[in-house]
Amino acid sequence: MPGIDKLPIEETLEDSPQARSLLGVFEEDAAAISSYIRQLYQAMRRIYDAQNELSAATHLTSKLLKEYEKQRFPLGGDDEVMSSTLQQFAKVIDELSSCHAVLSTQLADAMMFPITQFKERDLKEILTLKEVFQIASNDHDTAINRYSRLSKRRENEKVKYEVTEDVYTSKKKQHQTMMHYFCALNTLQYKKKIAMLEPLLGYMQAQISFFKMGSENLTEQLEEFLTNIGTSVQNVRREMDSEVETMQQTIEDLEVASDPLYLPDPDTTKFPVHRNLTRKAGYLNARNKTGLVSSSWDRQFYFTQGGNLMSQARGDVAGGLVMDIDNCSVMAVDCEDRRYCFQITSFDGKKSSILQAESKKDYEEWICTINNISKQIYLSENPEEIAARVNQSALEAVTPSPSFHQRHESMRPTIQSRPPTARTNSSGSLGSESAALSTLSLDSLVAPDTPIQFDIISPVSEDQPGQAKASGQSGRRTNPFGESGGKKSETEDSILHQLFIVRFLGSMEVKSDESPDVVYETMRQILAARAIHNIFRMTESHLLVSCDCLKLIDPQTQVTRLRFPLPSVVLYATHQENKRLFGFVLRSSGGRVESHTTSVCYIFESNNEGEKDRRASEKQKEIDKVKEKQQKELSKQKQIEKVCLTITYNTNIFLSEG
Repeated sequence: MPGIDKLPIEETLEDSPQARSLLGVFEEDAAAISSYIRQLYQAMRRIYDAQNELSAATHLTSKLLKEYEKQRFPLGGDDEVMSSTLQQFAKVIDELSSCHAVLSTQLADAMMFPITQFKERDLKEILTLKEVFQIASNDHDTAINRYSRLSKRRENEKVKYEVTEDVYTSKKKQHQTMMHYFCALNTLQYKKKIAMLEPLLGYMQAQISFFKMGSENLTEQLEEFLTNIGTSVQNVRREMDSEVETMQQTIEDLEVASDPLYLPDPDTTKFPVHRNLTRKAGYLNARNKTGLVSSSWDRQFYFTQGGNLMSQARGDVAGGLVMDIDNCSVMAVDCEDRRYCFQITSFDGKKSSILQAESKKDYEEWICTINNISKQIYLSENPEEIAARVNQSALEAVTPSPSFHQRHESMRPTIQSRPPTARTNSSGSLGSESAALSTLSLDSLVAPDTPIQFDIISPVSEDQPGQAKASGQSGRRTNPFGESGGKKSETEDSILHQLFIVRFLGSMEVKSDESPDVVYETMRQILAARAIHNIFRMTESHLLVSCDCLKLIDPQTQVTRLRFPLPSVVLYATHQENKRLFGFVLRSSGGRVESHTTSVCYIFESNNEGEKDRRASEKQKEIDKVKEKQQKELSKQKQIEKVCLTITYNTNIFLSEG
């Protein structure tokens, strides 16, 4: 090959300075070649490693695509079109993986092997010969110096022989080493061209072979498939862009609409309370007792599910049951350190929870929703429509009709109904109107200008109208140990003695006590007034049923709040749909007009069916009648015995005188 410089091997024996200078140039060239080849080797090694990694990654990709149909994704895991498309991709990529594996093998044989051989064998040989030549040159210089120092006057044949032999050996070794070194340097000028061209040639041939295999695998059918997939991808992208734009607009609208809701207690005039809900969800604070007087509050997500109240902590997969709220009672409670608190009590009174809402709106909606669920409105086909109808009926119940208003406008132009005497905490259930009630006038049932009493007046401060004062009951505390201080207990001889948990809804004076429609109308007016005036609170008591009276007892202090003598209770009725609602009419002397008999209707809500209370009261009267009948028979028998004794006595006197 023209243009190749060579070291003169013929001048190695003379070892002239010119030869040594030229040798230094060739050594610098060998060092430059060695440095460059190392860099080229690293670059080609990266190509080879990358190709191996590409082959392994392609094979792994194909394997994962084949396993897609075995995956169980929570969303969109059963897409058959997607699964078949990925299977086809997996097949093509698996073929490409085989092509990449062949390319890796070809790169190892045609590219990496030549450059590795040149780097590990030829360049190392040059370095080894350079070290050997340097050692031989140093040994020759040492031997020549020793030979030059031989003495002229005192010649020693033996020493002279040894030095001469040493010079001979070192010069021969230097000459041979130098010739081989020159030969290797000259050969390197050819090998450096081969070492760079052969790997590149092998790389290109491997790539050409790879692309040929690719062109054979990428058929027109595959190109059509890829075109269809590309079109589908573009359609999905357009749909995604449209959906993103819609979501962004939704976000902007929600940000504007929700701005007032960021306040913890939004304005209820702008966001009215929904009282027709039968489902509700949101965060509430639940009170947990940690001691006798201490408690802690935990914030959890609460939601209704049918007739159950559920709670779920943040991060939990599912919620847990808090309580069954069918036939439950809900009332607002006053907590010393919290606002918007309400209490839910189960139908049997054994379980209760105190919860706190975040705002007044949520507070009222939770109470109304739980109350609607308690009435089992959610079981109907259109629960919200029925709840709305109930609320509308409540509104109409307290809104006088024009004809009714005109009838009584001239009679009481300046009289105004007194406001309710107390505010409360649980909306009661509104009953449906009976068919007979629609034919009756309101005047024939409820006394005009009659205020509604929503709470029980404490017996210590004031006596309840219609209560028999002659009975001597003034809120005496019941002795829990059965001791009465020498006085016989009222229920000691009672055959019937039953206790019920009830909540007082209200009472009002009525004009008639002959038909159950009086109780139905009173229920309707009291519950409607509660719904309209947002009165949710109810006083819970224990209703004690005995053979002589009905008693309302404070469950905490055991103080008798009200006492109703059984003979004065003239009428009982239970709501036709909600059996937990019941009422009775108490007839007593006195009232708004002195020495005048008045009738007051009392409405209650029981944890059990109100029918049981009514039956218990009726059973009392039956037992009372039986006792009265027995007492009459006993009195009659005693009178007969007395007559018989008188006759016997007179007969004995007559016989003795005779």
